[in-house]
Amino acid sequence: MPFIGNIFQALSKTREKVADAFDNIVKRKVTPDSLEQLEEVLLSSDMGFETVSTILNVVEKHHDEGFISKVEDHLVSILPMKEDNYLPSNNPIIVMVVGVNGTGKTTTAAKLASYYKKLGNNILMVAADTYRAAAIDQLKIWANRIDVDLVHNEKSKQPSSILFDGLTAAKSKNIDVVIVDTAGRLHTHKNLMDELEKMYRMAESKFAEFKLSALITLDASLGLNSLVQAREFLKIIQIDGAIMTKMDGSAKGGIIFPLYQDLGLAVRFIGLGEDLDDLITFDALEYTQGLLGTK
Repeated sequence: MPFIGNIFQALSKTREKVADAFDNIVKRKVTPDSLEQLEEVLLSSDMGFETVSTILNVVEKHHDEGFISKVEDHLVSILPMKEDNYLPSNNPIIVMVVGVNGTGKTTTAAKLASYYKKLGNNILMVAADTYRAAAIDQLKIWANRIDVDLVHNEKSKQPSSILFDGLTAAKSKNIDVVIVDTAGRLHTHKNLMDELEKMYRMAESKFAEFKLSALITLDASLGLNSLVQAREFLKIIQIDGAIMTKMDGSAKGGIIFPLYQDLGLAVRFIGLGEDLDDLITFDALEYTQGLLGTK
């Protein structure tokens, strides 16, 4: 299914409120009451105060013309342009999937492996979550389905050691993309955060021939609370982008704007379900159109 079909459906809960609020302005014209109602709706979708304020300014400025298209143009301009999502070029890449418990990291890691393989890359997965035995079993099933190699060690409790073994294997096999599933961790667990930093620094220093990146999985249903999580991870390692999971069940689809405006963190992928194909690359225009219902 094309991206716009997926994202349009996924944003239905957010769009229902947002579109109604804009329709109300079209019918009643711009009044203090209609603007206040629009502000409340936009804030409830977790677009963030800065984004909402600029939207209201656009509506007021262009209320005598087609202001919806002006709002669309404005929102698209806020977000970064679509990128190539770390496609290998001269160097192989490492993608570390990080985040708190319950955000769908393991499933997302498998989806990423499938995504990159379909682009013609040689893939290796590394099971570096040493705290949840089910994660390794889960990755074994996914790796078998995708038909990619998986490095794991149920006897080891040292994720840095497992990652080292995985990257060493990747070098010898001329792997294009290494997908690393890490343990879920809260920022309040200092030991686990220190452990994540150790893994990142080891990969960075000992495997410089790889392009290292980290993507954080964020639960879209948590809205602005996701910013708190991301901000803490950014204190430990460099995060190169976010993957919004569970977008299909959230009424807080506006979170992508403050995530980028407040933290400079761009969304690279959106997760819409449990199947391998339920991971789509992020596109600012199509996302905005899905949010506003303009396509």
